[in-house]
Amino acid sequence: MSVSLLWAVDVCGRVYRLSTGGQQWEQCRDAQLEFKRVTAATQCCWAIACDHNIYLNVHASDLSIRYQEEAYENQRWNPVDGFSERLLPSDRWQWSDVTGLVHQPLDGFQLPSQGWEWEADWYVDGNFEAEPTEKGGWTYAMDFPATYTKDKKWNSCVRRRRWLRYRRYKARDSWAKIPSEQTALPDPVSDISCGGWEISEEPRGRLSLWAVSLQGKVWYREGIEHHNPEGSSWTEVPVPGEVVQISCGPGDLVWAALWEGQLIVREGVSRDCPIGNSWTVVDSPSTEVGATHVAVGVNVVWAVTKDNKVWFRRGVNSHNPCGSGWIGMVGEMIMVNVGLNDQVWALGSEERGVYHRQGVTASELSGKAWRAVSVPRDTERSQSSASTSSLHSAGCFFTGEVRGQSATSDVDSSDTERERVAAAGGPTTSPAPDALVVDPAPDHAPNQPPLADTPPQPRSFPKVTSDSFISELISDRGAETGGSAAGLPTQEEEPLPGDGGKPSSPAPALPSSQSRGPLWSNVDLEETQCPPEPGASEGASCADTCSLSSVVTYSLAPEEEPYGEDGPPMWAWVSGGGCAVDSHSQLNWFTCPGIAASLAQSFQNMSLSVSPGQTALWHQQILEQLGQRSKREMENFRHYEQAVEQSVWVKKGTMQWWRDWKPHKWVDVRFALEQFSGTEGNKDGILFLYYNYNEEKKYLHAFVNEVTILVPVLNDAKHTFAIYTAERTKQRWPIRLAASTELEMHDWLALLSVSCCDSRGIQGPPSKQAIWSVTCKGDVFVSEPGPALEALPYPTPCEQMFWRHVGGHLRLVECNSVGVVWGIGYDHTAWVHTGGYGGGIFQGLASSTDNIYAQTDVKSVYIYENQRWNPVTGYTNRGLPTDRYMWSDASGLHECTKAHTTPPSPHWTWVSDWAVDYGVSEGTDREGWQYAADFPASYHGYKTLKDFVRRRRWARKCKLTTTGPWQEVPPIALSDVSILPCAAQSSVEVVPLWAISNKGDVLCRLGVTTLTPAGSSWLHVGTDQAFKSISIGGASQVWAIARDGSAFYRGAVSTETPAGECWYHIPSPPKQKLKQVSVGRTSICAVDENGNLWYRQGVIPSYPQGSSWEHVSDNVRKVSVGPLDQVWIIADKVQGSHSVSCGTVCHRLGVQPLDPKGQSWDYGIGGGWDHVSVRGNSMDPPRLRLPSLMDQSLPAQGIPNPAHNLEGANGSAGGC
Repeated sequence: MSVSLLWAVDVCGRVYRLSTGGQQWEQCRDAQLEFKRVTAATQCCWAIACDHNIYLNVHASDLSIRYQEEAYENQRWNPVDGFSERLLPSDRWQWSDVTGLVHQPLDGFQLPSQGWEWEADWYVDGNFEAEPTEKGGWTYAMDFPATYTKDKKWNSCVRRRRWLRYRRYKARDSWAKIPSEQTALPDPVSDISCGGWEISEEPRGRLSLWAVSLQGKVWYREGIEHHNPEGSSWTEVPVPGEVVQISCGPGDLVWAALWEGQLIVREGVSRDCPIGNSWTVVDSPSTEVGATHVAVGVNVVWAVTKDNKVWFRRGVNSHNPCGSGWIGMVGEMIMVNVGLNDQVWALGSEERGVYHRQGVTASELSGKAWRAVSVPRDTERSQSSASTSSLHSAGCFFTGEVRGQSATSDVDSSDTERERVAAAGGPTTSPAPDALVVDPAPDHAPNQPPLADTPPQPRSFPKVTSDSFISELISDRGAETGGSAAGLPTQEEEPLPGDGGKPSSPAPALPSSQSRGPLWSNVDLEETQCPPEPGASEGASCADTCSLSSVVTYSLAPEEEPYGEDGPPMWAWVSGGGCAVDSHSQLNWFTCPGIAASLAQSFQNMSLSVSPGQTALWHQQILEQLGQRSKREMENFRHYEQAVEQSVWVKKGTMQWWRDWKPHKWVDVRFALEQFSGTEGNKDGILFLYYNYNEEKKYLHAFVNEVTILVPVLNDAKHTFAIYTAERTKQRWPIRLAASTELEMHDWLALLSVSCCDSRGIQGPPSKQAIWSVTCKGDVFVSEPGPALEALPYPTPCEQMFWRHVGGHLRLVECNSVGVVWGIGYDHTAWVHTGGYGGGIFQGLASSTDNIYAQTDVKSVYIYENQRWNPVTGYTNRGLPTDRYMWSDASGLHECTKAHTTPPSPHWTWVSDWAVDYGVSEGTDREGWQYAADFPASYHGYKTLKDFVRRRRWARKCKLTTTGPWQEVPPIALSDVSILPCAAQSSVEVVPLWAISNKGDVLCRLGVTTLTPAGSSWLHVGTDQAFKSISIGGASQVWAIARDGSAFYRGAVSTETPAGECWYHIPSPPKQKLKQVSVGRTSICAVDENGNLWYRQGVIPSYPQGSSWEHVSDNVRKVSVGPLDQVWIIADKVQGSHSVSCGTVCHRLGVQPLDPKGQSWDYGIGGGWDHVSVRGNSMDPPRLRLPSLMDQSLPAQGIPNPAHNLEGANGSAGGC
């Protein structure tokens, strides 16, 4: 889980934030003003300062916030001047917006606030509809407005070109004042609340900000989005009364508290109307006292009344925002706040501490109990650290001697010594640890000889245990000496009446919890052996005989709290809107770390100095003792016979099998795995499948070493998995089995996977040369390639490759030959491979014990609502008999309703409700509909007279939680990633890695090495438009595809300039829009939206952009070009002997320097595959030379030649 923040304001107006990965409140040092309230979101935090102005703090990120300003220059042709700035009176402005109605001169653009800065000057956009324009960037038309083209025609009377300029938001991690404009708030602000980022799948970064003025008016901030975090203007929202406080949830819930104690609910909040349309009054939870505070989440509402009672509103959801009734909760709070995942935060009414509601889940929204957040502030911890560090200045020194263990404990020794001294008439003091001896203090008593003349005392160390050593440290004296360390407080006990002037019995003084600052106790480490003088009082004797050198430590009094001089923090406001925690989050906020940290630091400072020689001696002695013990135990078993080396192991079970012949159906079978091991330790096995056919018992069998892959198959009704062999891969018809339970299926998959790996001798994590692939269900597989996989002219067939399952769940994986592997999930989260293997369903021997981490993924399930138009009722759910289902999947062949649509598998759980998806690529209208002439056809987002059918897509999110050898790379969400494919013997130190964010920004990862594959930070690379695919190849060639289908080449990319200098627009294939690109050592291949594979011709070092595109194949989904220019694809519609498969891994044969496009395809595993990456396979293949009849110098069989170096033919890989 990525790190998120909890925000709070103390009573002094200081703003603090607490990280989910930290253990202390960090103060926002840049705040020059005192603040009253804050409201946080994931990416920013809003606040009200004491000057009643609103401030914004946008979190720092490697991805910059950029806004594109555009203006159009318009010209008209005349016979005298040609194209000129002289326009007709009825024409548009010379400088205008895209519509021509708004006058926009270049010098009229101003920065909206001081938080922005210009990136560069204005420049002409040279791209038009995915094609480069002619020099000057002009597009031509017959008149204003009309359809523009990049080519000038004889009737082109007008022309225009677009000018662009970018501004960047620079006020990151600092408080920026919201600028004042004509629509500024007329009244000072008393409360604010932000939310609304989950309203019907709003674009990421769009927020709703509500404000309350001192006069009780409500205002709404317009235009807040990712590219404009400050918003644009304020709009007043009428209210039925005087509002004192307001709360906005992540969804469409908005509640407010009135001055009279009632609550009001905003209704009609939607994606098209985020401001809502009306208010509904809700009575206070208590009839006696009114409500003063309210907080809302996605499906919850909490309130606080004037008597500090906390209330929970039941029955709240998007369809019923008012809820049904109130439930009183335990505890008294002054305010509550609902954050992400409906988690609740509150401030106590007495001590003003921060509390978190434990046990809040989707099934139990009210939670179980309040738990205090007990962590110090950064100023307090620094004071604690400074106090503990004073140990070094107190004269604490140690020697390297080790003392033997005493017969009795140190506590008993202390008690015995105390009794002995008391019996001898000596002073009764708390004994110092007799094992810790330090240099005496320079001060001494007047009647005592100088310490310089005192013979040195022996120094030794105690046996450090958890009880004795701490007991010695916390023992105090009954009366303090007069020569305490400078600056430390001393305590003097006065005799009680009737004691004859004698002090009371010594006891450790427990400091009061009301005291401020760190609490101290003096622990003497040495006691002088000088006898007390006769006639001296016991108190004086104690002062004379005790050593004056002490160690300062923290007292272990239970009342002590880890706060500094200011005492426990008193908070005034808390906001958890940006704190991503749930009931399963592991947080270190609820255990008071002050005492434990102080003790740990004290013991670390006083740790024993054990030399490396002593440690080595101890290790040697332990190993010798273990060796002698092993010999003694083995002597008793020498007369036994040697164990049998060859063994047979069988596992049986009952399953269902999808039989091979028609009619295909599930039949009950008995399934058995027989595994045996040979005398040399090699293992193999056989799979048996017993079934009945026409009352005759028959069986199928497959050798374990012939199994090429085991794939779990997602089925709504059964727990299914498939077994592929080389022959069944050709047929596109695996052995499909169904287990009775999910656990049984996982057990069989794990067992069969281990057996297959044992039979092939494959153990441990994937190699650096491994080929990675991902199925359409998110399962990750790897295959270990052999040198003959790319051999010419007879490479290893693809259907014989063995694929094993790697834990985790991803959408795509990219790799290279130095071991750097990255993946991207369906929720656009970036993951890096840790070097482990297994996880998930693979446990024990099938998984590594380390480098396995928890992994989550979120994906959307889509269904379509279809309607047909008729003259009477318009668009309805009544279609023709030949029409598709009115609720269906994308193809329309399968019925999918909201009630009966389930998550992809039992591992997935719903995390949202059904909502209209407006993010369809073809566009939608305001209600999410797409229109077409008939089913199926080309859809568009607007209605015409010829559109008789329409559809809209509904989406619902589900979440998967698993484990695997992957670690998250926060915080930027990615859509594509590419790693430089290095050579086999590469000596590269920093591996170039490029990526595309889910917003289309181009990023370059810095600090990626074999030791730190996750890298250190992102470098943003500026672009004129959003991108969707990127690839980096040999000699640091970087190619990218924009969302409009155009191709770009990044120039001047090198080690010195990892981000390059500029983009070069590359024309796409005629009438095609590209969607993916892959770059090898010298080859560049791309796939268009129609499934065509293209090869870039004419790429040479002096002209890396190439000359033209050449068609290679069709029915291609994705392509991957390796470091040796090998080409692998995911193909659609591959015909087998039994069926046609979609999503098949294919290998291009015949690829060589003289024929880089290859000759034919070799079909491998499939279908159901969605991604493949061969960019880690850099093993040079052996080449076979076929003999000629005229060549008498070669034998008839032919001999394999050593690996041929292709550096000269294919060019250098630029150090990789």
